[in-house]
Amino acid sequence: MSVVTRFAPSPTGFLHIGGARTALFNYLFARHHGGSYLVRIEDTDKKRSTAEAIDAIRDGLSWLGLSGDEEMVMQSAREERHQAVAYEMLAAGTAYKCFLSTEELDEVRQQARADGRPVRSPWRDRDDHPSDMPYVVRIRMPEDGSTTLDDMVQGQVSVDHDKLDDLVILRSDGSPTYMLAVVVDDHDMNVTHVLRGDDHLNNAFRQYQIYQAAGWQPPQFGHIPLIHGADGAKLSKRHGALGVDAYRDMGFLPEAVVNYLARLGWSHGDDELFSLEQAISWFDGSNMGKSAARFDMEKLTSVNSHWMRQMPADRLADMVIAIAASQGAAPTGQTKIWLTDMMPLFTDRASTLNALYEQTDWLFSETTPELSEADRDFMTDEVKKRLLAFKLLLDDASPEADLLTEQMKIWLAENNLKMKDIGIPLRIALTGRRNAPSLVDLILGLGLSETIKRIDHICL
Repeated sequence: MSVVTRFAPSPTGFLHIGGARTALFNYLFARHHGGSYLVRIEDTDKKRSTAEAIDAIRDGLSWLGLSGDEEMVMQSAREERHQAVAYEMLAAGTAYKCFLSTEELDEVRQQARADGRPVRSPWRDRDDHPSDMPYVVRIRMPEDGSTTLDDMVQGQVSVDHDKLDDLVILRSDGSPTYMLAVVVDDHDMNVTHVLRGDDHLNNAFRQYQIYQAAGWQPPQFGHIPLIHGADGAKLSKRHGALGVDAYRDMGFLPEAVVNYLARLGWSHGDDELFSLEQAISWFDGSNMGKSAARFDMEKLTSVNSHWMRQMPADRLADMVIAIAASQGAAPTGQTKIWLTDMMPLFTDRASTLNALYEQTDWLFSETTPELSEADRDFMTDEVKKRLLAFKLLLDDASPEADLLTEQMKIWLAENNLKMKDIGIPLRIALTGRRNAPSLVDLILGLGLSETIKRIDHICL
């Protein structure tokens, strides 16, 4: 059997971080077994589904590298097929027409609840169907016994059939319900394994009965506990951003988000930091936890910091330049070279791409950026005189770090100065800020001629 998994979100909003994890687990499981991973948009709820949400889901999956092996399927485009299956079930007697009015249904439902039994329409066993009344199609649920599912995550779970209503699979306007559409689509797409949130566990029993009624083999289900906040409460906006697009906008790398999400509800020993390729080789469907995973922004940030340090410097430079462009900044001809060459100086000090840009935005200026009022006041004539004197050293300075360090020490001693006397003024002159990497790294990163140029710009 070739493994086929699917991710099937409803397009009612952005790609939730929990949905992204579900997509990832389905992707990893399919890849591990050499199978296929598909994406289907479940837009049967036409009132709540939006084109903007579909675009957000598509973009989020693309950013994470989880777009699917085939073209995305739109569930609403398959309505005729869903209807055909419902009518086949009618013909087979595993479904029936129900002509109850809204008021009559309310009475039946209230009485069923009062008696502690499932909803069974009085039309279930009638064949005197009126020809001029609207009707819905209901599945004929088994009345006795129970169903047990061997869930990949939850283990064996059971439900008594007297807990299952005769649910509607086709509305009175002929449109299919979610329950029917999901089963038909999974069957037609040859889905073998359904990994999804455990909020769908109750649906699994009902969908299993639809499979049985249609005469089809159901897939293997696996229901993953939902993600909670670090405090153990249900994940909400107060725990941080919820959409994948928000994490991208905050400067997180897709590699880091994928790495972190893989650890939310699944483990491989004590491994915390691993590549997508490693996750694929390990994710065989075991070691998924039964308890809710806890989302921790600090841990995600730490994982992101790790992957930033692993990233090639030129690729990081391109990402920073893209952020700068979104902020209206334009790189000079030298910016990409500076960013790439000096990247190791900043990746140890930044945990996100946005923080990296904040530390390097001065490299997008051909001269020292405009100073704050406090720094302008700090740069007195005496301080500028000291910087211009230091500039003379650079005319014959060594481009080697160790030699330049020694030359600076000698110069400071000869002028009866300490490093703090030149450190802050020089950082301000070169970067427009007081906090920056070491002076030697800055000077050699910019180059001696650029360093001299920036001192002159500030002091002359």
